[in-house]
Amino acid sequence: MPSKILWLRISYWTGAIIDALACIPLIDSDIWAALNRVPNFHASLEFRYAQFFAAVFMAGWTILLVWADRNPMERRGVLAITAFPVVVGLNSARYFFLYRGGMVADSVTPIGIILPVTLLVLFLFAYFNSRRGAA
Repeated sequence: MPSKILWLRISYWTGAIIDALACIPLIDSDIWAALNRVPNFHASLEFRYAQFFAAVFMAGWTILLVWADRNPMERRGVLAITAFPVVVGLNSARYFFLYRGGMVADSVTPIGIILPVTLLVLFLFAYFNSRRGAA
């Protein structure tokens, strides 16, 4: 039982830290443009609105993951919905943006591929591991 809870907690806190860091480029469009290597980017009012809107949800998800850690076994379902649709959806949107020419291909760094896959594996492992042996 303790290892199940440990994996859940590692997952919750990893997700919360990464989500908190993800708020930074959502608040500052210059940082967002630099990270995504979007040349000559000037954020419109509409883009900034969408950014702040996304930042609010990202901050909310950060808090949700910390909240789930307070009762890890009972709230493990948060990891399943963090994996699908959140991690998969956010990264699908990123590749759609890339495909449509919104950013240059070399902006998708190895960490940009490895991190979401690692998170997905971690969240799903912790979720299914916590259910192992459960009635």
